[in-house]
Amino acid sequence: MEEGNDTQLSEFLLLGFSENQPQIQPLIFGLFLSMYLVTVFGNLLIIMAIIVDSHLHTPMYIFLSNLSFVDICFTSTTVPQMLVNIQTQSKIITYAGCITQMYFLLLFSGLDIFLLTVMAYDRYVAICHPLHYTVIMNPRHCGLLILVCWIIGVLNSLLHSFLALRLSFCTNLEIPHFFCELNQVVHHACSDTFINDMVIYITAMLLAVGPLSGILYSYSKIVSSIRAISSAQGKYKAFSTCASHLSVVSLFYCTLLGVYLSSAVTQNSHDTATASLMYTVVTPMLNPFIYSLRNKDIKTALKLLLGSITRSRPMDSLS
Repeated sequence: MEEGNDTQLSEFLLLGFSENQPQIQPLIFGLFLSMYLVTVFGNLLIIMAIIVDSHLHTPMYIFLSNLSFVDICFTSTTVPQMLVNIQTQSKIITYAGCITQMYFLLLFSGLDIFLLTVMAYDRYVAICHPLHYTVIMNPRHCGLLILVCWIIGVLNSLLHSFLALRLSFCTNLEIPHFFCELNQVVHHACSDTFINDMVIYITAMLLAVGPLSGILYSYSKIVSSIRAISSAQGKYKAFSTCASHLSVVSLFYCTLLGVYLSSAVTQNSHDTATASLMYTVVTPMLNPFIYSLRNKDIKTALKLLLGSITRSRPMDSLS
């Protein structure tokens, strides 16, 4: 078949959790709506706390605020569409909507990976080269690192989206997922997908294995530096500065790898879709709790933020 875009009338069907019984659909809707609101407000609190507290205007917290923003966008790419589908009892997403969702999902998932890598590098410099930290992690360098993350993320998403646009889809297609997952969309095409498959495998190796190797290398150096510290208090202080980040990295990569390993082992697409909730919904929701519970600076900033809000309310009521 000739390659071309025969998708003017095409619609994708996001099966998601349609196999569940109708009577529990309201429960599923309420659960995911609650998780989405917690994710948005939790990450917004982290961003606002960092903005309000001038002591947190440092590279580590600048990267954290960017990660929180990306987590909000990442969850907003998938969950609202899923909630609409559950509420309206409709599984339809337009072709343009599917490609758009796939683009932003790739963009923000990639940014999550890149920002976690940059944060690992920041902790490596802070612990292994503390005397040169302010010189190496200056505002210009931090801004450049964030810009590079966005550029790579945008280019990667554009590449996959343009390659998906060249595919032909013959009829309405059922995607056993609650969002337009790249592999599922590509493998439902009725034209040749060899180039798409090759690009998916190559970019997965470069953009997943590469950053993970960088994170592991950074933490291997960090562990070596911490072991060289003589005092127990010094070791605890050095480890506590990267404990939250290490927890988030472990949660994100473990859930992401778990999804794709399970999809390789099992042929049950419904189980894979359920597992995908871990890194698309659960992980962004838990990140604010991990950073706020394990980080004294964030706790102090949140108290300052909430205190300023409560103090402003009586003044607003008087006016």
